[in-house]
Amino acid sequence: MSENGRVTPSPVKYADSHLQAVLQRGRFAITAEIGPPRGANVGPVRRKAKLLRDWIDAANVTDNQSAVVRMASWAGCLVVKQEGVEPVMQLQCRDRNRIALQSDLLGAAALEIPNVLLLTGDHPRFGDHPDAKAVFDLDSIQLVWTARTMREQRKLLSGRDLKPAPDFFIGAVENPFAPPLKWRAERLGKKIAAGARFCQTQFIYDVKIFAEWMQRVRDLGLDQKCYILAGVGPVKSVRALEHMRNEVPGMYVPDEVMRRLRSVPSDKVADEGLKLCSEIIAQVKEIPGVAGVHVMAFSWEEAIPEILERAGLPRRSASMAWSN
Repeated sequence: MSENGRVTPSPVKYADSHLQAVLQRGRFAITAEIGPPRGANVGPVRRKAKLLRDWIDAANVTDNQSAVVRMASWAGCLVVKQEGVEPVMQLQCRDRNRIALQSDLLGAAALEIPNVLLLTGDHPRFGDHPDAKAVFDLDSIQLVWTARTMREQRKLLSGRDLKPAPDFFIGAVENPFAPPLKWRAERLGKKIAAGARFCQTQFIYDVKIFAEWMQRVRDLGLDQKCYILAGVGPVKSVRALEHMRNEVPGMYVPDEVMRRLRSVPSDKVADEGLKLCSEIIAQVKEIPGVAGVHVMAFSWEEAIPEILERAGLPRRSASMAWSN
C-alpha cells in the first residue's frame, strides 16, 4: 500500500526510478515531454530541462515524434540527466527491428536511464520522410513484453542470456478516444499483462469520455496494476488546434472545445488554451485511479510551469532525490 492508502501496482522497485518511487508513495506525479531539436545541438534540450526541473518528476524525451527526424531520444536523455531531471526514454517500433530495439534497451540500461516508454509509433506517411520504409517488426505490446523478458528472464528474444540483464521501469501509452471506445481499456490490459507498470494517455480534451474509460479501467482492476498518467496539453492557437484535430493520428477534439477557442479574440487564444489545460488537470486529478498527469506542450514548454501553477500543483521541491 502507498502512504495515502492506494493499492500499489508495482511493489518491486526497478532500476533507480524516482518516478516509480513518487508513484508508489501515492504522490500525484507530474511528467512532461521534451522534444529534441532538428539538429546536432543539445542546447534546446538543456534549456527545456532547466525550465522544467523544479516542476516535474520526470521528462519524456521523444523518439522522432510524429515520424519527423530529430535528435535521438537516448542522447536527449543524457542531457536531461545532466540538468537534474530524471529522463524517460521513448522507444518506438516504426524505425527498428527486434535486434535494434533490444540493443537500444540495453543501451538505455547501461547509461542508467531508469524509465522507458514503449510505443508502436506513427506511420512514416505522417512525417517528413513519407517514402521511408516502415519496420514495425514488433508492435508496442510485443515490445513491452520483450523489455520485461530481458529484465526478468535475463534473456534476449533469441534465447541467449544477458549478463548483466537490464533494469528499468516500463511504461506504455494508450488512447482512450480511439474507436471502438469499449475496447480501449482491454487494450491497456494487454499492455499491463505484457509488463507495463505506468501508462501515459493521449491528449484529453473530453473529460467525460476519459472518465468513462477510467471507470472501465477500474472495473477491470487495471488501476491496481498500472499507474495511469492523464495526458494533457495547452492550445496556443486555433490553427494549432485545427491541425491537431484534423492531422494528428488518434487525436479527438470535441466541438465545444473548438467553439470555446474560436469565441475569444485571436490575441487571447493562448491564454484561454492555458486556462483550459489547467481546468482539465484539475478535473482529471479528481477521477479515481488517476495517478498523475503527463503534460505535452511541444515547442511551448515555457508554458508548463504556469499551467501547473494555475491547476494548483506545487513545485517539486524534492524532485531530484533520485540523483542525490
